[in-house]
This record gives sequence, structure tokens and C-alpha cells, in this order.
Amino acid sequence: MRRVAVFACLLLTGLSGAATLAPAAPAPAPLPFFYDLYTFRDDAGGTTVVASIAVEARRLQRESFQGQSRYRFDVQFVLADTLSRSVRNTVDSVYLSMPLALSGAHLVHTYVEVRAPPSETTVQRVVVTDATRPGTGQLYTSPFEIPDYSGSELMLSDIALGLPDATDGWPRRGVTLALLPTSQFPASAFEVYYEIYNLRAGTPYETEISIQPVDDDGEPDGPPVRTTFSGQSTARDDGSLAELRRIASALPKGRYRMTVDVRDQIDGRSASRWRDFEVREWGGGATLVEARPYEEH
Repeated sequence: MRRVAVFACLLLTGLSGAATLAPAAPAPAPLPFFYDLYTFRDDAGGTTVVASIAVEARRLQRESFQGQSRYRFDVQFVLADTLSRSVRNTVDSVYLSMPLALSGAHLVHTYVEVRAPPSETTVQRVVVTDATRPGTGQLYTSPFEIPDYSGSELMLSDIALGLPDATDGWPRRGVTLALLPTSQFPASAFEVYYEIYNLRAGTPYETEISIQPVDDDGEPDGPPVRTTFSGQSTARDDGSLAELRRIASALPKGRYRMTVDVRDQIDGRSASRWRDFEVREWGGGATLVEARPYEEH
């Protein structure tokens, strides 16, 4: 997916021709961040699109508030269908207060979600602004196809990755996942979440997860490592089954492709999905903060 960054001066407004001089506004500045989008079947028949967003602490203005170090940023997530001219969006705020200042490489990460109908003509836009420094922010945008998870064929959702042992995070069907953009994974264990659709309860099935090194062009750069699971489906009445797996072995620094293959062992139906991710040797740590609606700001 090709993403375009737009400088944050779009976020500033002002008046000209005033009779008196007003104090100079802060110079606009960029606010680079990391993000990924994941899609899942929505219970209402559409598609749920989840954005995982992370900002390095060094990019945010630190405030001193009630003896704590506070970091704040706002997130706007927009899905605009250029054919139907419909727009769905959410605007949220993130606050984090800590006893001590965070290291510059520490990731402050969050998640937001929007429900939308399937579409091949949608453009996604994610905007992050520093709530403490007006005019500081960044926008990323690109075409984004929203998949259709209706129908009766065997299907897989997107593959979502998260940090292990999450107590706080994105809640989904009894699972809590500390979502993190796939370009920012540490060399440690992590969790994999995906959903299988149209696999009736009681059906025997097999799942294979493979991880293969890839180069900068996405071409294979080494042999894959495969793990296989088998069992009987415990799907809900709608035939959907959520699976959470842990990758316990730390991977060396580099780029990888994860592929999930599912096969119905009764009728031979199969489905496959893949996602690239990157392992970095970082020690800055990460803190997940729940985003709250902007009106609560």
C-alpha cells in the first residue's frame, strides 16, 4: 500500500489584513508516526477497520503536569469512498502521564476503529497532531480497498500482530491484543490474531503459520519456518472463529513475511492471508494508551 505524507501546515488556519499585529503562531512542524490498518468482519454485515498507531516520545512535546511527565496527541482516522461520496471517521485523543520522562525511542501507541461497508474506491487518511504544540502534525493517505467478508466461502481476516501478555489493548471477541504497527516489532515473543470465516462448529480443520525472511523488495530471502495446528472448529453461530497464537521464539533483526493457511479437512476448502512485518533491535519500550473521543478532551 503506497502512503503519501502531507506536511502539517494544512492544519493551521489564520486571518490576514488585521489592523493590529497578533502574536506570531508557532512554526508548523512535521510529526512522523507509524501505523497499520487491519480489517475484520463486522457483526452488522460490514467491515471493521482498525488503525494501530505509534509515536516516538521524542516527537512529542513533554509537559509537566501535577508532578508527572505528560504526553498528548490527537488522532483523526478517515475512510472516504470517492464513488459514493460517503465519509466515515473518528477523532480521538491520547494522554499518557508518567512519573519520569520517557526515553526518546519509547513508543506511545494506541488504536482506533471505524466501521464501513465494503468498497474498492475508498481512500484512507490518518492524521496525528501534537495536542501541546498547535501546528505540529502529519497526515498519511493512500487508496485503501475495504474487503467484503460476506458470502459462504472460507475466508481469513487480516493478520494482526501485538505485544504479548496484554492486559490493556484492543478488545475483540474475548481477546485483548496490544496492537503495534508491523514496522516496529522488538526481537522478542509476540502474538498473532486472525479470524476464520465460514468454518462451521465441529468441522475438523488445519492451520499452518509460516514465517519467511524477505528482502527490501518483498522477495524471499531465506527458508520459511512453519508451524501447524489442527483441531475442531468452535466457531460462533455465524461460522466465525477467532484464533490467537503466540510466536515464542525471538526473531533476529530483519524483514519477514507471515502467511496463515487454513484448510477445511472435510471438503478441502482453503484460505490464505499474509502480512509483512519488521523486527527491530530496540530497547526503548512501548506503552499502549486507550484513545478517547475528542469531545472528552
